[in-house]
Amino acid sequence: MFILIVIILIVVGVGAYFFWKKSSRPDNPPIANYKDLLQSHIAFYQKLGATGKLKFEKMVAAFLNETNIEGVGTEISELDKVLIASSAVIPIFGFPEWKYHNLTNVILYPDTFDGAFQFEGENRNILGMVGSGYMNGQMLLSRSALTRGFSNNAGAENAAIHEFVHLLDKSDGATDGIPENLLAHQYAIPWLHLMHQEMHRIQSGKSDINPYALTNEAEFFAVAAEYFFEKPGQLQHKHPELYEQLSRIFNQKNV
Repeated sequence: MFILIVIILIVVGVGAYFFWKKSSRPDNPPIANYKDLLQSHIAFYQKLGATGKLKFEKMVAAFLNETNIEGVGTEISELDKVLIASSAVIPIFGFPEWKYHNLTNVILYPDTFDGAFQFEGENRNILGMVGSGYMNGQMLLSRSALTRGFSNNAGAENAAIHEFVHLLDKSDGATDGIPENLLAHQYAIPWLHLMHQEMHRIQSGKSDINPYALTNEAEFFAVAAEYFFEKPGQLQHKHPELYEQLSRIFNQKNV
């Protein structure tokens, strides 16, 4: 009888722990005016038809419901949530069932930060990063970079989209610029060849792609994706082969 009571207490205790963990999970319910915020701030959303907009809205709501967003040294606004969620949705819009299983929290800093995660002082040049090791499952973003990425003068750069593309790349186990979960096997070698070809053009001063893409293949992929989503017409005109490959990777041809 004593052993039975102990077992019952253990089962009840474990059940209570998981109930508490689930019920205490920070919640980001759908924002009442997020449609207005999307229409005002997200160019990608503005260009969609009625069906596409509804799909985008549902994906934004799902992301906000599944992902904890918190601020360090700053309060999170409704606009912050909409910009972060849109940054997540834009790269996966062609894959509406996609879930960022390698993401738990998005941590927003008020400004750029350094390698010690300090957002005051000198040498603060980090706009965003995807955590690894003990920071696995975390994404850190600078609000200033987040806001600038969706401003009218952003150019071909969007730091938040950049980081979410890194997450897509990382989902196959390697952040190497070849998103195997999105790219059919037969296209992997041509994509790698195209990356190296374009990196050589950047190095030779014959490309308008941000030179940060020369860091490695993973950064090239993220930088090129920023360009693709921010200035698709310009990328198609100046880099038609790259545009075609990215359209295939992100399944955007029929969007």
